[in-house]
Amino acid sequence: MSPILDPNKVSQYQAFSVLVVDDELGMQTILNKALSKWFSRVDTAGSIEEAEILRLAHHYDLIILDINLPGRTGVEWEEAFNDDDRKADVIFMTGYADLETAISALKLGASDFILKPFNLNQMLQAVQRCMDKRLSERHQYALRHDFKRHIKTDIVGSSERTKQLKQLIAQFAPSRASVLIEGESGTGKELVARGVHDASQRKGPFVPVNCGAIAPELLESELFGHTSGAFTGAKKNREGLFRVANGGTLFLDEIGEMPISMQSALLRVLEQRTIRPVGSEQEINIDVRVVAATNRNLEQEVEKGNFRRDLFYRLNVLKIDVVPLRERLADLIELVPFFTRMLAAELGVPEPKWAHEDMSAINEYEWPGNVRELKNLIERCILLGKPPAHHWRDINGTTSQKSISVTVSTGSEILGLPQDSEQQNGYPNDWSLKEVERAHILQLVDFHDGNKSAAARDLGVARKTLERKFKDWETGDSSYAK
Repeated sequence: MSPILDPNKVSQYQAFSVLVVDDELGMQTILNKALSKWFSRVDTAGSIEEAEILRLAHHYDLIILDINLPGRTGVEWEEAFNDDDRKADVIFMTGYADLETAISALKLGASDFILKPFNLNQMLQAVQRCMDKRLSERHQYALRHDFKRHIKTDIVGSSERTKQLKQLIAQFAPSRASVLIEGESGTGKELVARGVHDASQRKGPFVPVNCGAIAPELLESELFGHTSGAFTGAKKNREGLFRVANGGTLFLDEIGEMPISMQSALLRVLEQRTIRPVGSEQEINIDVRVVAATNRNLEQEVEKGNFRRDLFYRLNVLKIDVVPLRERLADLIELVPFFTRMLAAELGVPEPKWAHEDMSAINEYEWPGNVRELKNLIERCILLGKPPAHHWRDINGTTSQKSISVTVSTGSEILGLPQDSEQQNGYPNDWSLKEVERAHILQLVDFHDGNKSAAARDLGVARKTLERKFKDWETGDSSYAK
């Protein structure tokens, strides 16, 4: 009796492929029939010579290898064990094993060793152990990749617009179709993407990647993986985030920042559901749902020639527009206490109680920075020990404008709060040119949601120039101190 496999694991196994090498046609047939229920590709060969041709032409995650074969034996197939670019798990099987043979097989790096005749269930359990180990390694990588971006997946708010948003998430979640999320910076597009993933019940990981935060020349390797030696510095194989996200969701944030050259490669992946690592000729099957997000209007970007029309149509199968906070101010009655509780607990301070005038001031503001700006304001007020109304009053009153710039957990940002009329036309007269430069750069980086590449384009400088500026500030260059 075959082991019962979780249906969700079957969907994750679909991205794996297997090669069975045995000179008995009956054994090839039995294993091919059993494994084809789990894997999208199962090939068979009767000798090492046939198997090597297949191995060079295709990618295999697992090789089930008989030791006693005509011509070269299984333990003499050095290429399968020494080729780091095409490394596969190997399960040896044989009907004539002795201790010395078993030791030789395990020394080569075999994952398991099974004696013939065997029960089919015994072989399938060995296969499952190998594949579960691979899945576990991918999930651990996904967790490491996602750790700093982890946020709560509750969408807070009961306004009519937020109810409609939650309804769309529930409606779109079961499908495998791509989802495009559009909305201003700070509206919570990643939160929506996580909500789609969680509601979909896909058992693979949620893997986020910011397309604008990765250098264009590295993005292909980051997404599709690479083989060792594919380019300078590629010392070992890398699976890439598409394979890490197998069975789950890949969230492509700031998709509008993706270079045109990469857009064609992404389109091909979405259409064929296969990837090709950099430096490899082998196609690898994947089962990944793609959710993309942007603060740009992609239709306009298509008209400008900045985004491929065919990719836009492929991503825009299901679309979610996340409205700005100013259009759902009714959510503030839940968002303010939610962030206050959460941030007070994180900062280890008593939870403050906001007065009626604080809530009035919060409701009267338009929130150009959306929910992110609200969260940052509450964090600043807790850190400074000042209620929101007092904080705004100080800014608009006698307090120096320099106090607006405060370092919080998310980095140095400039909060777009109302300013007095004297400062409407520019920065304070007593600021030096370097102080103005620093403030303007931080303001643009914040406007682009931390995307330095986009900020650099607006400033008309290279991204490296911005990186150098930030490095100077981090090392405490006194000429930039305020």
